[in-house]
Amino acid sequence: MQRHVMPVRAALPAIARDNGFDFHIIDDEIYWDESRAYRFTLRQIEDQIEAPTRELHQMCLDVVNMAVRDEETLLKLGIAPLYHDAVAQSWHLRDPSLYGRMDFAWTGNRPVKLLEYNADTPTSLYESAWFQWVWLQQMCDAGLLPPDADQYNTIQEKLIARFAAIGSADPLYFCCCYDSTEDRGTVRYLEDCARQAGLQTRFIHMEDIGLGVGGLLTDEQDNIMRHIFKLYPLEWMMRDDNGPLLQRRHQRWLEPLWKCILSNKGLLALLWQRFPGHPNLLPAWFASDITRVSLSAQQALAGYRGYVQKPLFSREGGNVALFDLNDRVLEQTDGEYGEEPTIFQAMQVLPRFGESYTLLGSWVIGDEAAGIGIREDNSLITKDTSRFVPHYIMD
Repeated sequence: MQRHVMPVRAALPAIARDNGFDFHIIDDEIYWDESRAYRFTLRQIEDQIEAPTRELHQMCLDVVNMAVRDEETLLKLGIAPLYHDAVAQSWHLRDPSLYGRMDFAWTGNRPVKLLEYNADTPTSLYESAWFQWVWLQQMCDAGLLPPDADQYNTIQEKLIARFAAIGSADPLYFCCCYDSTEDRGTVRYLEDCARQAGLQTRFIHMEDIGLGVGGLLTDEQDNIMRHIFKLYPLEWMMRDDNGPLLQRRHQRWLEPLWKCILSNKGLLALLWQRFPGHPNLLPAWFASDITRVSLSAQQALAGYRGYVQKPLFSREGGNVALFDLNDRVLEQTDGEYGEEPTIFQAMQVLPRFGESYTLLGSWVIGDEAAGIGIREDNSLITKDTSRFVPHYIMD
């Protein structure tokens, strides 16, 4: 993996506007950053990113299959007993999932390490699937990249195929909250993919969903909503006033209830318990277990610079703390997740290019590895303000 300085397209603002990329600038700061790009070889992509993504995803499904059969495990994941049966039923009935994104640290000379799995509401999808592909084509057309340059990116094709496979005769509603340009852009893109798959779609903000007779959800015209994609975390849904309605299964949700296990940082501890020493995993433990495994934890942390503390439901880097092996804080963020249970995970420092640390996001559509998106930050903790940088493949 190499990073190269690249020319920024003079017409970038117009190109972004024409492609509906309304959030390429966020809060007057560059989000889409094409002043540099990452170069991979095909072998690196196939062997070091695609293959581990497939294997890790299957390992994660194995953990789900174990977790839904064990009450104690679901409790450790912070899932309220009220929902245990519904989560298990969602898994046993194989409620279909749409997508997810694994975040990897990769230094190039060691296997990628899984930092977390954003399996419920991952963003940076539109820029990964579409806008960086537009960038590649235009750079090749302008002679700034060789005409045979490629990209690890089958995300859109797989999304359309997945929507076609899991669609139904009912309209598929797409939902997100008000006041998030990025979320609205992501949902708009997914809705377009669903339409290309032949599905009938409708959009509604989460705040505008109504409650009808018998606990049925309704849109603004009082139509019953049966098939819904929501860019809204499952753990938030479970805490909402209408959360108990999830048990009735009147709606078919994307993502399904069983994804609350994969979108939970506790997954990392469960993976390490089930597959200790796996080359793509980092040692990880529930904080509640650390006194019982402190000696083995110290041994497992040998060779790492320290460890990371993460709340089970942290998003966008909130309330994450990095410690050295002497328990001194190296870096931390604030947020709204400070009261939640946490895990500890060995700290794999992200590769540094100039003043930026680089994180790889590997996309899973259905059960298939599909492509990558790359984020950069001046901090070791990747946040919602981190920049998105395109990539290409050249042997």
